Amino acid sequence: MREILPLKLTELAETCPYPLYAVGGSVRDYLAGLKSDRADIDICAPASAADFAARAKELGFSVHAAYKNTGALKLTAEGKDYEFTCFRSDEYVRGEHVPVNTYFTEDINLDARRRDFKCNAVYYDIAADKIVDPLNGVEDIKNKRLTAVADSGKVFGEDGLRLMRLARIAGQTGFEPSADCLNAARENSALIDDISPERIWGELKLLLSADLKYGVKYGHYAGLKILSDTSVLDRIIPELSAGRGMLQRADFHRYDVLEHSLRCAMYAPPEIRLAALLHDVGKPERFNASGRFAGHEKSGAELVLKIAERLRVPKKLAVETSVLVAVHMYDFRGDARKNKVKKFIISNYSLFDKILMLKQADFSACRDDESEAPSVSKFKAVYAEMLDEGAPFTLSQLKIKGDALIKAGFPPEITGDVLLKILSDCAIGAVKNDESALLDYALKVYLPKNLRCK
Repeated sequence: MREILPLKLTELAETCPYPLYAVGGSVRDYLAGLKSDRADIDICAPASAADFAARAKELGFSVHAAYKNTGALKLTAEGKDYEFTCFRSDEYVRGEHVPVNTYFTEDINLDARRRDFKCNAVYYDIAADKIVDPLNGVEDIKNKRLTAVADSGKVFGEDGLRLMRLARIAGQTGFEPSADCLNAARENSALIDDISPERIWGELKLLLSADLKYGVKYGHYAGLKILSDTSVLDRIIPELSAGRGMLQRADFHRYDVLEHSLRCAMYAPPEIRLAALLHDVGKPERFNASGRFAGHEKSGAELVLKIAERLRVPKKLAVETSVLVAVHMYDFRGDARKNKVKKFIISNYSLFDKILMLKQADFSACRDDESEAPSVSKFKAVYAEMLDEGAPFTLSQLKIKGDALIKAGFPPEITGDVLLKILSDCAIGAVKNDESALLDYALKVYLPKNLRCK
């Protein structure tokens, strides 16, 4: 493993009078043959943080943060980030992510037992160039499995965030959780309620792109299934898990509402996976209220904003996701007239590519059909026609500006709305995208009657 470590780190290890270990994901990834894009390397030693920091600084490492209670340091050298921890044993209040007591030790077995999964408790002695495996984690890595470092009930009972990490790590690595892990996670699922929304969202965000970490196909779906199977999903997004067992029309759908939603995320590109996961989140609410799914896109858009606020999803992503959910059903029957589709494209041009992605993922998730969705084919054809016609898609492409309208007699407060209407009309061919033609058209169609010359 030495060949993949920075020389600066090896140099530091060789100057320490105690063994310095790489541990966790970097060691697991190396032994599993997983190509990692990890930005940092976790290191540890049976030494005090103060002593290690002093030795690291002598070799040119910069210490950015020191956490006295946990013996942790954040360091950088030559553009590489490291996180150092002293060997320690932690004591938790049930479910809390942060330990209430930390005991420093020189015993590697105690340090290993404070971690989550055996595959993450394999150590690499950098100076000695050897693997140290106190809990037989190498065997788990070879067998691609996730087992807890101690009794599974104890491990998940100590830290509720491990419920999310189980799903995320399984999704990223393709490792299979043991039955004990899954059962213990299920039994302790309520402990996710003790974890801050920011940390939950942080893990969910990583999970939604889990397949990208090491190229594990549909890894994000596997992780989402674990969240569902362990009932953790019921706690963090109950509006979504309410679709479990809720059947849909068999001629369109092979799966219930929840499984369809998970598969929609499975087929979706990374940039729209939150929208794919939540696109039908309004169905349970509408069905329980009326016995039908009609209007679920509107209800879903409203629920998305509530869910996003609860999970502290960034505002921009929350709004975009809500809009995508609101429009994902447009022309689902395929009977909208061409001009209406053109106007829809103009109104939603900034999200047009993502709308097509969502429509395709939704179609594929119905019956695992990865052929191009009919609605996507239709929208692409209409868009291509608009390009051939030279239609403007944005106000910046429109050959008339607000100042020309104001000069022609339009009140400044209505020029913005008038320009949007002209853009839409121009897109369907009602008027040519030419400044003179557009001005004449605006005066004829949109100038308020009380301002027209008699």
